[in-house]
Amino acid sequence: MPSADGRYVLAFNGEIYNHLDLREELTRGGADPAWRGHSDTETLLAGIMHWGLAHTLRKCRGMFALALWDRRERRLQLARDRLGEKPLYFGAAGDSFVFGSELKAITAHPEFTGRLCRSALANYLRFGYVPSPRSIWERIYKLEPGCLLTSGPDPVVPAEPLRPGERHQGLSIERYWSLAEVTDAGAASPLRDEPAALDRLEATLEDAVRRQMLSDVPLGAFLSGGIDSSLIVALMQRNSGARVKTFTVGFEEREFDESAHAAAVARHLGTEHSEIRITAAEARAAIPRVTAIFDEPFADASQIPTFLICQAARPQVAVALTGDGGDEIFGGYTRYQRVPSLWSRLEGIPFPARRGLGAALSAVPPAWWDAVSGARPPRHKPRLPAMGDRMQRFGGRLASVRSLDDLYFSFVSALARPDAFLAVPGNQPVAAEMLADPLPRAAAEDAVVRMMYLDAFTYMPDDILCKVDRCAMSVSLETRAPLLDPMVVELAAQLPVAMKLRGTQGKWALRQILDRHVPRALIDRPKLGFFLPIGQWLRGPLRDWAEALLAPSRLAIQGVLAPVSVARLWQEHVSGRRDHTLQVWTLLMFQVWAEGNL
Repeated sequence: MPSADGRYVLAFNGEIYNHLDLREELTRGGADPAWRGHSDTETLLAGIMHWGLAHTLRKCRGMFALALWDRRERRLQLARDRLGEKPLYFGAAGDSFVFGSELKAITAHPEFTGRLCRSALANYLRFGYVPSPRSIWERIYKLEPGCLLTSGPDPVVPAEPLRPGERHQGLSIERYWSLAEVTDAGAASPLRDEPAALDRLEATLEDAVRRQMLSDVPLGAFLSGGIDSSLIVALMQRNSGARVKTFTVGFEEREFDESAHAAAVARHLGTEHSEIRITAAEARAAIPRVTAIFDEPFADASQIPTFLICQAARPQVAVALTGDGGDEIFGGYTRYQRVPSLWSRLEGIPFPARRGLGAALSAVPPAWWDAVSGARPPRHKPRLPAMGDRMQRFGGRLASVRSLDDLYFSFVSALARPDAFLAVPGNQPVAAEMLADPLPRAAAEDAVVRMMYLDAFTYMPDDILCKVDRCAMSVSLETRAPLLDPMVVELAAQLPVAMKLRGTQGKWALRQILDRHVPRALIDRPKLGFFLPIGQWLRGPLRDWAEALLAPSRLAIQGVLAPVSVARLWQEHVSGRRDHTLQVWTLLMFQVWAEGNL
């Protein structure tokens, strides 16, 4: 869309939820645009004409990726929303500067060479996704959340990522919004009055929900029956004149099925509820289509049920609100309890002693630990590994972690030693790039704040939000996350850690608010999330498929993964001696991607 004065041209993907407020502010401020329509794109252009791009972005509450061409200055600017709900790639294809919302738009360029980025590959093997700012291709990068890239004439894309605050031959990147600054500002002005803080949080979140419910197409919500989605749906129903359409996934394996809990919450709230039943065969049949949606290797297996619920919801709604962001912003992951507790016991032991103890534990055969404890985990905890696997992981941690950060990264890793699975090992910057930007001062003082910040800065945009966006957009469904509204995030930063994590209970503040809408008995239970028995399938109906992809002869021809290491891992898993589900799935998802791209 061109601006009213003809100077700017804007390509825009996303939604600005407060654009009507911005229109009023522009009119009051004397801009007096001659509005031609009612779209948020037009509002953005009017704001850019009046305030400039960076200042306009700071005023926006929304999810977006955009490209702005300044005809007068012959300048291109790219921007991405604060927390990374919408994707944006840029880089070089031959002598051309290219950008797009998907890598496939860039790889279609006739001069694109398609050289694998070895550093990105190492990071993928470590974490199961490619962390920003890299992409799987050399000289193609993700614009980081909250960032603004400016390109002058004849830009030259560097061989290594350009970070915020840096310049390189016609290119520069700046942060127009900083999660680190928000974290420190919140820590500097904490909300100590708990009842008042909870009231304020509920009002802020309800305002975000109300704004995101504005839609000229049918709207609904995903409802798992957990804290985050239940709270979003409760606030939606309170602000809706009709029954809100809600959707959940049900699995045929009863130990993985939470649909009955979601249905109970839906009945209590009075929503129009739809339950999508998925058989194991249907989930397995969806794997080829789901993996094709992602332009990079991506190993979060919850992408399968996420895609299936998006596909099932789309005939009824075009927009769905989700509970994404609750764990990272309000302290929901169990590692926020486990990592500081474990490190407090380990840090006093000299590293050589820890390393020796870890080696000794790892040397004990997993079968021995299983025999001592009873091999199978409790039925109510189907994701809990057997004792042998847990002791092997614990031994590995003792032998390798030297700091709190090392311990945290061991909890969020797929393959702890990615070099061991690469045909050409090297000094790829595994994990280090995640710590390249200065951490908030508050993160140096509190381990929980540190981990929550790292998760919100890395795992949330590059795994969680990437998964939801790609799956939803593949079926033309728009998803919205009220918990990531900037006003909610900034208020959450003011909540002391004790209002997020209290004892062994995460998301304490959200739980207190949800208690006002839904009986605690409907919510209090161990949460599974979108979980599938991938490990069992790899030993059964998916075995032939997996063995073909991981065949040593196939890997030798590709020359990327190390055939011997992969074969050893696969045999330990398929024989049942070890549970390497996450590690094997990570390798398989790379192989699936490589088959169509290398």
